[in-house]
Amino acid sequence: MSPNKLLLKFSLRHPTWITLTTLLGFSGAIFNGVSTTLIIPVLLELLGQDLQQSVSLPPIVSDFYGFFERFPDNQRIALMLMIVFLAIVLKNMANYASAMSSAILIQNLVNDIRLDGLNLLLEVDLDYHFKMRSGDIMQRLNDQVNRTAAAIKTLIDIARIALNIAFFIVLLLAISWKLTLTATVLLSLVFVVNQSAIARARKFGEQLSETSKFYSIRVLEMLGGIRLVRSTANESREFERIKDLIVEREKASFESQANFALLGPINEIGSILALILMVFIGRAIFNDRLDALATILLTYLFLLSRLIPFLGQLNAARGRFSNSIASIEVVHDFLRRDDKPFMVNGSVPFKGIQKEIHFDHISFRYPGTDALVINDVDLRLPKGSTLALVGSSGAGKSTLADLLPRFYDPTAGKITVDGYLLTEFELGSLRRCMGIVSQDTFLFNASIRDNIAYARPQATDHEILEAAKRANAYEFINRLPEGVETLIGDRGVLLSGGQRQRLAIARALVQDPDILILDEATSALDSISERIVQKALDDLRRDRTTLVIAHRLSTIQSADQIAVLDGGQVVEIGTHEQLLRQGTYYKRLYMLQLNESTQQIIKAAQSERLTQFSYEIRNHLNTVLGSLQLLADGLADDPQERRELTEEAYQSALELLQRLETGEKEVKAL
Repeated sequence: MSPNKLLLKFSLRHPTWITLTTLLGFSGAIFNGVSTTLIIPVLLELLGQDLQQSVSLPPIVSDFYGFFERFPDNQRIALMLMIVFLAIVLKNMANYASAMSSAILIQNLVNDIRLDGLNLLLEVDLDYHFKMRSGDIMQRLNDQVNRTAAAIKTLIDIARIALNIAFFIVLLLAISWKLTLTATVLLSLVFVVNQSAIARARKFGEQLSETSKFYSIRVLEMLGGIRLVRSTANESREFERIKDLIVEREKASFESQANFALLGPINEIGSILALILMVFIGRAIFNDRLDALATILLTYLFLLSRLIPFLGQLNAARGRFSNSIASIEVVHDFLRRDDKPFMVNGSVPFKGIQKEIHFDHISFRYPGTDALVINDVDLRLPKGSTLALVGSSGAGKSTLADLLPRFYDPTAGKITVDGYLLTEFELGSLRRCMGIVSQDTFLFNASIRDNIAYARPQATDHEILEAAKRANAYEFINRLPEGVETLIGDRGVLLSGGQRQRLAIARALVQDPDILILDEATSALDSISERIVQKALDDLRRDRTTLVIAHRLSTIQSADQIAVLDGGQVVEIGTHEQLLRQGTYYKRLYMLQLNESTQQIIKAAQSERLTQFSYEIRNHLNTVLGSLQLLADGLADDPQERRELTEEAYQSALELLQRLETGEKEVKAL
């Protein structure tokens, strides 16, 4: 689909407004022609010229005037003035109505383009979103769509101007085809001169479109990463980057406006020169009958002078349209569907799992890559059971989980549910039966109520509160100023990581999914938060078919099956006890994490013992120093008292030395 076809496609969605705008524009052109044609004899009548005897009128003007000859002089002039005035009023009314209908048409077209764009973004595969930058998408939906709508309006203006020009050309041809041919040649030269400015307008439009895109992308990325910007003290750097983009964008805008401003002077100077040349050429053509045909020549020149502004408007409109072509091409490329990945939607409504999910020898590579991320994986997940996926980073666990809700389709093999291909099911019904709780929890900048009920907006207050209680979120929600109505900020920034995870679990509980996918839901939490969230997850998993991706093996020991992935392949499968007995991949992972946990426990114990040891040492030192200080200050006058203080300091020093020796042995033993 070419850019011109894109404009035609959206315009044809509103034939009524297109027709009305065209008819009103045509009516305005007719009324403009009538008023222009009649004003000539009216002016001559007002100047006292005898149009029947002394003045030779062009045939088309004479035909208009002939209708009024039957009326007396006073009535004729009054009637002609009234018709001229009425024609001018009707022309302006038609132009105003045309402008209004054009505005409504443009508004509808902008809505259509944006809605088509939003629909495309909601239907296109996730791979498109991962590769596209959010700022680029937003700039296309906003700025580029507006510029495209302006281009459509410009095309409508061109059509209206062309109607007026066509009407004047008919009048001019009726008066003198020779003069009209000459005028066409002269005014074509003005068009040729304008063409270079119009070509530059397209180049400047492309520059403006490109710089606007980079500006939008950078601003959106800066706002999205504002915490990183602040934490690395990069405010000045970001400011300078965006300032450079603003300067570049405004420079392109200024060059575009400067180029556009040239069109007016070029049109005016060229048109005046053409008009002057027409006077000389007209005199040459009518030289032998100049006195008799002076009125015809003046009429022709008057009509030509009325035509010239429309030619200037046409050139200006061409410049504006040329400036917008880059945006039309961007929007056209954005709305194309033949170059974007779309998931094929099935037709069978998904009503829940009855027997099992089967990953039947599936392989997968990401679009545009050659390496297999999943390689010949064959797994079964019976109804109501839990299958855990473990393995090192990059083993393919999350990718395998993404295939179940059909974020991607396998490159080879198939996924079936109760014997039906996953691709046979209607996507909406399939995904509504799946609840996903991941490490990267997304929350909207809305109330807690809205976030919990997002998957099922019709959920009642009772269901929301019950889900919050089961997710161990009710307690902290109750402490918030406005309870479930509390706004939680962008992406839930006002909540802790554990609180966000509990809201995600509550959201899944309200959704009440048949199939549950847990993607490292506790890996980023501290120990206390992990225990709270894990308890909520255990409640969520009850009686559901669950696929778990786990980083901490302690959280999936009760799983019905554990599949160990390495390099995209299943290298082991079994229960926790079976895999430990096999003593290969899983046991190595388990022992590694166990050692890490043991080391953490030892470090905690060492820290606690060292604190106690430090406290005891300080007590002994305080006793020694206190006794010595009394002796040094001479506060003990009695020799017996001095001996007692000396003995006390000596005994405390011995105890301190013994405690240091035993403390050193205790620390080494930990």
